[in-house]
Amino acid sequence: MKKLMLFSLAILLMAGCTSQTKKMEKELQSFIDSLEIKVKPIEAGASLAYFNAAITGKEEEYQKSSEMNIQLSKIYADKALFAKLKEIKESGAVKDSLLSRQMIVLYNVFLSNQVDEKKMEELIRAQTRLEQKYATFRAEVDGKQLSDNEIEAILKTDTDSKKLQKSWLASKQIGDSVAADVIGLVKMRNELARELGFANFHDMSLRLSDQDPVQIESLFDELDSLTRDTFISLKSDMDAFLAKKYKLSPGALMPWHYQNRFFQEAPAIYNVNLDSYIAGNDAVQLSRDYYAGIGLDVNKILNNSDLYEKEGKYQHAFCTHIDRSGDVRVVCNMKNNNQWMNTILHELGHGVYDQNIDMSLPFFLRTPAHTFTTEAIAMIFGRLASNPYWLRDNAGVSESEAEKIKADVRNSLRLEQLVFSRWCQVMFRFEKSMYANPDQDLNKLWWDLAEKYQMLKRPDGRNSADWASKIHVALYPCYYHNYQLGELLASQLQAYINANILNAGATDVVSLSGNEEIGKYLLENVFRPGARYQWNDMIRRATGEELTAKYYAGEFLE
Repeated sequence: MKKLMLFSLAILLMAGCTSQTKKMEKELQSFIDSLEIKVKPIEAGASLAYFNAAITGKEEEYQKSSEMNIQLSKIYADKALFAKLKEIKESGAVKDSLLSRQMIVLYNVFLSNQVDEKKMEELIRAQTRLEQKYATFRAEVDGKQLSDNEIEAILKTDTDSKKLQKSWLASKQIGDSVAADVIGLVKMRNELARELGFANFHDMSLRLSDQDPVQIESLFDELDSLTRDTFISLKSDMDAFLAKKYKLSPGALMPWHYQNRFFQEAPAIYNVNLDSYIAGNDAVQLSRDYYAGIGLDVNKILNNSDLYEKEGKYQHAFCTHIDRSGDVRVVCNMKNNNQWMNTILHELGHGVYDQNIDMSLPFFLRTPAHTFTTEAIAMIFGRLASNPYWLRDNAGVSESEAEKIKADVRNSLRLEQLVFSRWCQVMFRFEKSMYANPDQDLNKLWWDLAEKYQMLKRPDGRNSADWASKIHVALYPCYYHNYQLGELLASQLQAYINANILNAGATDVVSLSGNEEIGKYLLENVFRPGARYQWNDMIRRATGEELTAKYYAGEFLE
């Protein structure tokens, strides 16, 4: 009798749990459906307004984007909605995997917005004002306004140290003019983060994007250790080459001698001119044809994009998914050179990811698994611009020329990765320290880190806000470390494709061209799942392993 009573009680408890699960899952689905109706048109409107602002520089478009983002933030700031979502989450009754995933994604978005409404509005408006300043800024040299492309061209090609210095300094002019605004933004972000119980905005950003700050810092410490000695050796080679080019001693080299405004790209020190292989081509058409060859159609993306320079336009590049329903667009400032070949391949990598997410997924899961997973895809394709066999198959480089330049191109790509990795160290550690204490001497901090990780010589007596001339610090905060994580995953996915589709070694240089199985693999295993799975779960399903640095190390450090 006792056993029968216990069995009956167990049945009743199970029935109660089932009933509670059905109740909570029904309430969650109703919550999501109602939220989607509110969010969808505003989010699309804000994205479209920002796209239009970026390509025109018009104040009214920036204002429209700002106002719509404020409307969006108000929805996610709704305390009654958050309380309901929190109640459902804390019940522990939601068992359906798709509903549970949406609940987690939405909970993090709502939590980040549970702050004073007026403070959030002020933050959004302040960010929008800064966006316009960065977008419309042009460096001035000898009374002439120069675009970022023109500054970069001077730094890469000129040999007059005085002209290089003048151009480099001009590119930093925006720093001092916006520094106070950026620090104000940092403090506003910190205040909002602390109201939510986080140490600061940097801490909150990582945690609410499903990253452990301690784990990320540990990974960057590991990468510092892995790359340091190799970088020291390569930096010595760079300095010897550049000193000879500029007729200086290695000790006299300054930041403007490294052929880039931030030394985030490798200078051309090997006997290969990658620009020459793109110069006679149409880089946009090359990218269109290439993606078609692996079964990924980018025509719709390119037809809706804005690809060339014009006055007032945003000078960098980005990809945006306007509506989570397939309206994907790219902004570039194309030139037929290696840098922009890399850029268009990179941005279209983001684009094919967004465009090919399974649109039958719930609205709030129609995003990449994580921001760094879409960076990884963009990086796989961007790297191809420096791949001799890709240049052979796509840009008309002969077989003999591809073989001739193979070693130098390989060394160039290796150098590119090491330079970028050390630059990422500066960005990650600068932002972490800045949000921990925005009142410190940030000008000094910036150069302390540049000296330590990039081995750059600080200009004598310079005390300017060079850190504020990097747009990401102001407008895309606490994001840069994801570029490095993306590089790790790019190498991991590349190794899997090599071994399982191309029957090649994990670190072999391969073209990745003309094989639709490559596109099919990415479609099925990376793109279509969207945010259905937690990022490491998606990576494990796609490659058989969680994220690891071993393939990156094998490709570039061994």
